[in-house]
Amino acid sequence: MAKRKISNTLALAVLGLLQEEPTHPYGMASTLRERHKDSSFKVNSGSLYDTVEALVRQGWIEPVETARDGRRPERTVYTTTELGQNEFIRWIDELLRMPVAEYPKFMAAVSYLGALGPDRAAEALAERAGHLAQRIDETKRVLADTVGSGAVPRLFMIEAECALHAWEGELAWTQRTIAEIRDGSLVWPEVERTEQGWTWSTPPDRKGSTR
Repeated sequence: MAKRKISNTLALAVLGLLQEEPTHPYGMASTLRERHKDSSFKVNSGSLYDTVEALVRQGWIEPVETARDGRRPERTVYTTTELGQNEFIRWIDELLRMPVAEYPKFMAAVSYLGALGPDRAAEALAERAGHLAQRIDETKRVLADTVGSGAVPRLFMIEAECALHAWEGELAWTQRTIAEIRDGSLVWPEVERTEQGWTWSTPPDRKGSTR
């Protein structure tokens, strides 16, 4: 399959919004924030306008009119082209079917958890757990205010459900790992630097442990 000319997922959000109606970048940003989709897409004015311009260059969207609201500056309204519509459908289908390596920063940090030592590792993970719990609570409130109240169809917020399940899974793992660090069942090897490099060994009282 040929490499897609545009791979920024913010472009996916723009194409998605234009499925509903033609609109201008300011309206796109407002709608994304109102629907709390800025947790799924990195939204700021600069990146959004750059994305819109890239989509125009590729022929995926096109301007249809210039509108003015009161004394505000004129704003260009865009809609999708047939090419853009086809690419939008193909892109979604591809992303849903095939998992890809995304290299999250958290995984990179976890791979070197041992460098912190037990106390600091547990402290760092406990702070993360607190942030995750707060994010989960906020997302539940958003879903209750939007989907639960009937203000927004569930399908329009389903990515928030997906994110919620991912955060709950991460929180469960984080809390379990904190408990294992604190009760000693996650063993920190004894590390020593030699002429040959770093070596490590399991503390004598933990050898053979199956916990």
